[in-house]
Amino acid sequence: MRKKHNRVVSWLKRCLLRLVLLLAGITISLILLFSVVPVPFSAVMAERQIGAFLSGDTQYRAHSDWVSMSEISPWMPLAVVAGEDQKFPQHWGFDFDAMQSVLDSRQHGEMRGASTLSQQTAKNLFLWDGRSWIRKGMEAVLTVGLETVWSKKRILTVYLNIAEFGPGVFGVQAAAEAYFHKPASQLSREQAALLAAVLPNPIIYHAASPSAYTRERQQWISQQMGQLGGREFLQRYHLY
Repeated sequence: MRKKHNRVVSWLKRCLLRLVLLLAGITISLILLFSVVPVPFSAVMAERQIGAFLSGDTQYRAHSDWVSMSEISPWMPLAVVAGEDQKFPQHWGFDFDAMQSVLDSRQHGEMRGASTLSQQTAKNLFLWDGRSWIRKGMEAVLTVGLETVWSKKRILTVYLNIAEFGPGVFGVQAAAEAYFHKPASQLSREQAALLAAVLPNPIIYHAASPSAYTRERQQWISQQMGQLGGREFLQRYHLY
């Protein structure tokens, strides 16, 4: 009986190892593929679409239109860097100073985030929403993969194409058309700052009807865009 139990355990371990290796192989293949090929769909888009279907919302459509960086107004990548991750060009996927600030703030009862644009891209592309240690660990591994294989410009391009800007609105092209009735290439500085302002939580903050807080954040982002150096910042770090 004991030998049979050991054989079953051994078989389960082999199956689990093979599954892990298979998933790792698929993930590595996708990272390599998406380094040159447009991303058709993200895990967050799939999660939102499936959730809407299960809740009976047949009208919901997770919509995104891929555009290259050259088809995006330079104000938009500048705005998301200014609003979400100002150390993006310098770090290797993780902002350890921001992480320490988060730990300090939580000790005082505050709630802050410290995810870099690289981490957000990895999460949006491959993972699900949540705050479990398992998901964060997977996010960290995927972030290292993206930073190793992709350029900073590629990470930023994919991020802008899969980021959620509102219910069913994914990617800067879909957002520009939905909220400003123009292509992403024609976004102004103020419009780019407004779209970046809703990124912390596009379910709560709305570009179509921005709250006072969203407007304040828009103005702050616009100021930060100037302090970073404007479009010259993108050129300096080869982000555009």
